[in-house]
Amino acid sequence: MDLLYIKIFKRFFDVVFSIILMPFFFILYIVVGIAIKLDDGGPIFYCGERLGRYGKLFKMYKFRSMKVNAPDIRNEDGSTFNSDDDPRLTKMGKILRKTSIDEIPQILNVFKGDMSFIGPRPDLPGAMSKYSGDTRKKLNVRPGISGYNQAYYRNSVETSEKLKNDVYYVDNISFIMDLKIFFKTIQSVLFRKNIYINEEFKKQKI
Repeated sequence: MDLLYIKIFKRFFDVVFSIILMPFFFILYIVVGIAIKLDDGGPIFYCGERLGRYGKLFKMYKFRSMKVNAPDIRNEDGSTFNSDDDPRLTKMGKILRKTSIDEIPQILNVFKGDMSFIGPRPDLPGAMSKYSGDTRKKLNVRPGISGYNQAYYRNSVETSEKLKNDVYYVDNISFIMDLKIFFKTIQSVLFRKNIYINEEFKKQKI
């Protein structure tokens, strides 16, 4: 674990790169915002409460991919239901999900300090009851736009396995690890790997 990187440089990089990417975000906001409005006329953003560092709640920004007032559907392990034919998704929402463009507004969360570019994905407030022992370590760091799970597995593993991977990340944070996760995330998004739940998966380690 690289303590100097964790305490100083990780946040420094987050602030610098979020500022650099802000113009790109605003251009995308205009384009995607118009597309969402033309699709169903609903709000552009979805802002849901999530667990942040030390369990503090914050509003996480996403481009809305679901129909207005869509029901909350969960898998048996409590994780979010994901499917290519999910009837809750709008036409534009399907594109946003497959390309992960719906996550880009979280650049604002990074700038505010709610999140980091790389870190464990934030859970819903109700997930706090599932944390026990080492899994609570997940709350010791800022959640990320992408992380170990998203880069290597995305939605192909169950919640229990995701928590183990989150602990692995927290115990081994370093600049090199974050860099590997960053490039692996790009690869996963470009090749659309593990977008939906898959019961068969092979565990990997960096």
